[in-house]
Amino acid sequence: MGNPLQMLSLDELRRRTSMKWRRFPPDVLPVWVAEMDVPLAEPVARALTEAIAAGDTGYPDGPGYALALAEFAADRWGWTPAVEHTAIVPDVMMGIVEVLKLVTDQGAAVVVNSPVYPPFYQFLANMGRRVIEAPLTARHRIDPDGLDRAFGQAVSAGRSAAYLLCSPHNPTGTVHTRAELSAVTELADRHGVRVVVDEIHAPLVHPEATHLPYLSLPGTEDAFALLSASKAWNLAGLKAAVAVAGRGAAADLARMPEEVSHGPSHLGVIAHSAAFRHGGPWLDSLLVGLDENRRLLGDLLAEHLPRVRYRPPEGTYLAWLDCRALDLADDPATVFLERGRVALSAGPPFGSGGAGHVRFNLATSPELLTEAVRRMAAALR
Repeated sequence: MGNPLQMLSLDELRRRTSMKWRRFPPDVLPVWVAEMDVPLAEPVARALTEAIAAGDTGYPDGPGYALALAEFAADRWGWTPAVEHTAIVPDVMMGIVEVLKLVTDQGAAVVVNSPVYPPFYQFLANMGRRVIEAPLTARHRIDPDGLDRAFGQAVSAGRSAAYLLCSPHNPTGTVHTRAELSAVTELADRHGVRVVVDEIHAPLVHPEATHLPYLSLPGTEDAFALLSASKAWNLAGLKAAVAVAGRGAAADLARMPEEVSHGPSHLGVIAHSAAFRHGGPWLDSLLVGLDENRRLLGDLLAEHLPRVRYRPPEGTYLAWLDCRALDLADDPATVFLERGRVALSAGPPFGSGGAGHVRFNLATSPELLTEAVRRMAAALR
């Protein structure tokens, strides 16, 4: 199977009507939002085509998605989530919101590891929760001492509190180790903090790292995980995700309002189920291409932008670039867009640690990746 990242031309990509390709003018090269420049995996396309041909476009029902996820998780990670402790939700972020409603009160604190995916801040604010940051270390790892302090602050008024963990981490690409996750478990238990884990990037881990599903670890019985095929198979427009509860959190998940299950798309459930059940070979080819791209990016930066600091991601298809040595103020993305006509994700919305950084989407062809770096370098001349 060929590299999915090398199958579409720029002209073909520009015919797409999604956010990545329509947010900016046609002369801008987009390497920002988390959409991949790939064709749809054949098993997913086939499942959708068959559903549409059959007029199977009603409401989702049944455990098929959770069963497909369980099979994939058992094969890839040696972990089989209990299907009876799952619920389908519209997408990972909406699932996070609904889970947090179950275990925290209005005004409660939610701890996050900054810099982190900007919707964490937006959704938490919109649902009336306070964000407390526990910044990652300079090497993009969880800082147990900082997390201990943040947990203590979160529960200091005797209120309910939660920890929203991104695993693998967006934007740094960090894949948390067993020791780090075990420390999280111990700290959460000590402080009485409920853990909710966003594992949307879990299938996208590179050779030197291993994804450990949080709920597979001892002591995580009262935690939750949110998973989806969205990122790994480029299915963001086909809404569906699965919320998984640890054994001790199953009763909480059972309290989720029935109407939440009306949010996922039936076609989304069909597509995600097909991806998890039949999309493994396509994913493996993609991972080879992404591994090559993250190495290519390092070579290109060393040649054209040597002052940009880059730590190759262990997971995801996102690169977190430290541009502070370029003296472009807090938002280098603006300079690269205006002068270089390349769109990257600006760092400041990712919270503390985001200023002076940009996020670069690696999930494109080597040719477009090379052109993006060339334009970034040209913007500084």
